[in-house]
Amino acid sequence: MTYMLKLPENFESYEEARREGFLKVKALKERGTPVVGIFCTYTPIELIHAAGAVAVSLCGTSDIPIPHAEKHLPKNLCPLIKSSYGFAVSETCPYFYFSDLIVGETTCDGKKKMYELLGELRPTHVMHLPQGQDKDHAFKYWREELVRLKEVLEEKFNIEITEEILREEIKERNHERKVLLDFYELGKLNPSPISGREVNETMEALGFQFDRRSQCNFIEERTRELKDKYENELKGTKTNRPRILITGCPVGGVREKVLKTIEDSGADIVAFENCSGVREKMVLVNETIDPIDALTEKYLNVSCSVMTPNPRRFQALDEMIDEYEIDGVIEVVLQACHTFSVESYNVKRFITEKKNKPYLYIETDYSKLDMGQIDTRINAFLEIL
Repeated sequence: MTYMLKLPENFESYEEARREGFLKVKALKERGTPVVGIFCTYTPIELIHAAGAVAVSLCGTSDIPIPHAEKHLPKNLCPLIKSSYGFAVSETCPYFYFSDLIVGETTCDGKKKMYELLGELRPTHVMHLPQGQDKDHAFKYWREELVRLKEVLEEKFNIEITEEILREEIKERNHERKVLLDFYELGKLNPSPISGREVNETMEALGFQFDRRSQCNFIEERTRELKDKYENELKGTKTNRPRILITGCPVGGVREKVLKTIEDSGADIVAFENCSGVREKMVLVNETIDPIDALTEKYLNVSCSVMTPNPRRFQALDEMIDEYEIDGVIEVVLQACHTFSVESYNVKRFITEKKNKPYLYIETDYSKLDMGQIDTRINAFLEIL
């Protein structure tokens, strides 16, 4: 579609960073590379790469486009959903604007209804998740969803995703996971050589880079630098800064008012057990079995609160609290995210009763209205650590 290679009419009014994003994706499209917009760690990126496309995250992390979204969506909806849709409907997100296909997943009611509206703007394919993980029919159901996505990608881009190509992409993506997990696990060092805010910013930035090999090289080099810093400057030193684990919803949209506040107040964020953390990277795809079976197994087992029951999340928390030497856990839940909000009751019990660690629950949105309250609550929490 030729209009997809044109810039928006109001392109010149966008800030520099966004203009650069538009030009970067436009150049990619002009070279003939398809772009697929995604939202969630349940999306099997290996299939998208095997189709010769690049996958870009469309999760909004700003409150700027939310007024555009609220013309169509209710005000009391998750800010991530409103931000994502607002960027799309206002044509201010280069990655949505140039996407040939949107791939969504039914992780929550708000998202799946929002996808109906996105489908009026761009071709949208929705993968329907099972409600649980541990029954045979869940595996069969999710496998059929992966097969259908494969067929949609093949038809959309007029290609064939062979078993050989898919196996190679699985190996490549597994390598990326190992590199990223090694970066995350810098937080296990005590004291940590990197701030949690930098970790989160780095991981978010990687979602908008299209040279995967350069991405890995950059992360590997940065990991080496920080390990050297630890060995030469930090090892054996003592710090009284509490070590914090972040759990719950993605925190890109609240990085300044939550993550920055925690670290400015005297604590170190050393671990992320959430969608923007180690959750998807802890387990690799099995490279020895049928690739569709392997991807089904891998992506079905992501420990998100949308699954019921969700024991894998508590297993991950149990291991991470010990391995990262955690002093306190802060759960961040975005307003109207009902699955994480309800599950927080069991998370609090697990943290405080089984692990005997202090726990703080923060429910927030992308606005700045509650910054003072959050600052007060975080400082009070850190005083007890």
